[in-house]
Amino acid sequence: MKCPFCAHMENKVIDSRLSKDGDVIRRRRECNDCGKRFTTYERVDFMPQVVKADGRREPFDHATLLASVQAACEKRPVLEGSIDAVVDDIEKQLQETGEKDVESSVITEEVLTRLAEVDEIAYVRFAARYRRYAALEELVRELTRIAEERNQKGDRGDSGS
Repeated sequence: MKCPFCAHMENKVIDSRLSKDGDVIRRRRECNDCGKRFTTYERVDFMPQVVKADGRREPFDHATLLASVQAACEKRPVLEGSIDAVVDDIEKQLQETGEKDVESSVITEEVLTRLAEVDEIAYVRFAARYRRYAALEELVRELTRIAEERNQKGDRGDSGS
């Protein structure tokens, strides 16, 4: 593995630990050249291919999904742990299906389901970017639906007081 500091290819593992759920190994490494330490994570790579809207297939990429969810949550009061949980949950769900291929739209809907519980604005940002709205009216309908759901939840919460 290449050192992220000096690009030297030789290093040694100085510590390995298994994650709580046993699906990730965290390794501390030390570069044989510059002596700096860095962390790597090792996980089973049994992920489906993502089928894009245009038919292209790409390997599922945890970092890409994480970056897109982070972008939707940018400058919002959303904890980094919540973002990680959204992405980790989706990745775990995809692994458990055992399917070879998954439509990108399925991943989009899974993200939206989870973002709706985390932050409405992040939900709208993600939806506006990844759902293919043909017209502004479609987005407005979506916003209206979200507002109505919020009002219904608020009404139910008030009646129990």
